[in-house]
Amino acid sequence: MLRIAQTLHSQLLAAMERAFPEAAAQAEAAGKPLDPQLAAASKPEFGDFQANGALPLAKPLGQAPRQIAAAIVEQLAADPGFAELCEAPQIAGPGFINLTLRPELLAAEVEARLGDPRLGVPKIGAGDDGGAGTPVIVDFSSPNIAKEMHVGHLRSTIIGDSLARVLEFRGHPVLRLNHVGDWGTQFGMLITHLKQVAPQVLETADAVDLGDLVAFYRQAKQRFDGDEAFQTTSREEVVKLQGGDPISRKAWQLLCDQSRREFQTIYDRLDIRLSERGESFYNPYLEAVVTGLDASGLLVVDEGARCVFLEGVSGKDGNPLPVIVQKTDGGFNYATTDLAAIRYRFGAAPGGDGARRVIYVTDSGQANHFAGVFQVARRAGWIPADGRLEHVPFGLVQGEDGKKLKTRSGDTVRLKDLLDEAVERSKADLCRRLQEEERSEDEAFIEQVATTVGLAAVKYADLSQNRNTNYQFSFDRMLALQGNTAPYLLYAVVRIAGIARKGGDMRAASAALHFSEPQEWALVRELLKLDAVIAEVEEELLPNRLCSYLFELSQMFNRFYDQVPVLKAEEPSRSSRLALCSLTADTLKLGLGLLGIATLERM
Repeated sequence: MLRIAQTLHSQLLAAMERAFPEAAAQAEAAGKPLDPQLAAASKPEFGDFQANGALPLAKPLGQAPRQIAAAIVEQLAADPGFAELCEAPQIAGPGFINLTLRPELLAAEVEARLGDPRLGVPKIGAGDDGGAGTPVIVDFSSPNIAKEMHVGHLRSTIIGDSLARVLEFRGHPVLRLNHVGDWGTQFGMLITHLKQVAPQVLETADAVDLGDLVAFYRQAKQRFDGDEAFQTTSREEVVKLQGGDPISRKAWQLLCDQSRREFQTIYDRLDIRLSERGESFYNPYLEAVVTGLDASGLLVVDEGARCVFLEGVSGKDGNPLPVIVQKTDGGFNYATTDLAAIRYRFGAAPGGDGARRVIYVTDSGQANHFAGVFQVARRAGWIPADGRLEHVPFGLVQGEDGKKLKTRSGDTVRLKDLLDEAVERSKADLCRRLQEEERSEDEAFIEQVATTVGLAAVKYADLSQNRNTNYQFSFDRMLALQGNTAPYLLYAVVRIAGIARKGGDMRAASAALHFSEPQEWALVRELLKLDAVIAEVEEELLPNRLCSYLFELSQMFNRFYDQVPVLKAEEPSRSSRLALCSLTADTLKLGLGLLGIATLERM
């Protein structure tokens, strides 16, 4: 309840300041400024909010916390503006103040959100977070050219997409960047190998499948690791590529185009929007990184390599660790490219993006790399004073044995195969239920539901986990109709659609909503938490917070629907309860949409 909480916070603070003008100054001088410490109540019996600010004031004011709380409550009771928001405050325990919002205020909030397509979630204003016109960059997915997307790309892709959706919904212009691996030594060795064993691949588009291209890549890597002559030729090929040799460039372009088409098939299937800006894009800006670091006095030549030694980060020998930006042979590496990208994205490079928040969604194994690169960029002055540079790490996808998810043969699971299996299992489960229920549906319906549920299950199973931890991938768990799963949430939406099909007019609420049952009020309070949850995800970049909210909302709705009559209720309860059903469906659809999950009317 973001807006209500902000209003209540400001009014309570004003009441405190009016009640204790001298004590406020005394507390401020003691380093304990008046702070109501307003938070959502931990339990329903404590009301809607708890103000715990009386406890830390006890020592600087020399009074018992309950005495301070009593004075605050007395002042609040005399404040007309506060009385419009809350019922009479209650003191609990050593000095906690429990606050309960007025029922008519809650009902009015529900009524306002019924006609609001944003469901009470405000858009950022021109002065918020750098301004509504300032882009936020989300860097996610980032597969490598000439390699297939695998299960390791799943988390980056769907976590990044969800964060981008939330930021866009809040009103930020979001630039979704796909920093694909399309440059470097791997292309030298692959092109060299293909010239010798399959030259047609470098001359004709799609001469082989991407899977065959991956096999060629593995062969090239084996040769590169064990054949010095092949290494030398490969490095010469890299020089040709970087120098713009037309034959090498054409071969590189064909490889990139083929991979992009395969990637796009996956992105279309998952409803992912991305703008590709690969490593090669930053090639013209690499020299400026070295020049800029040198000019800032950070660059050190160590054993022939140019590097920046990190502050506060030491190796096993106790010496500071370096970030190498130019190798002894004059070549650049990932750190150089990432520094060039940071300069460009914050606008330190000519023609840059001018962002004020840049978010990288990669596995936690890259945390040290980004910590080092971020430190170098800050020390070089490439991040504005109001700029935010954030790494969003995530753990591994594990099998049910707790080990890294692999195929039976020990290979990395292809993302395409994983999605195929999710849809196939969803279809088998749907057909089994239809048979048990003796329902007959056409093939189009079955395909639509199986695809929607299968892909939703994969996405939600990932997003519902705290991204900082590993999680165990289980088709059985993620496709279950009970528990914190996509099918459970989707079924809640379907259940509400069924109410409408049975004659419930969701938009025919009476002029004033009327709620009387505890289950109604519990659902009302849960629905009004949406804006606070969205704001939390926007700030903390944890999609699982939204998943937890949607799951709790679904549970709350199911309890409400099972325990309180809706269609058979008398007016005005019938219309008011249908309004709650409508707002619940809209909230679930909006929330799932922000997770990149489509909903269904029947399943």
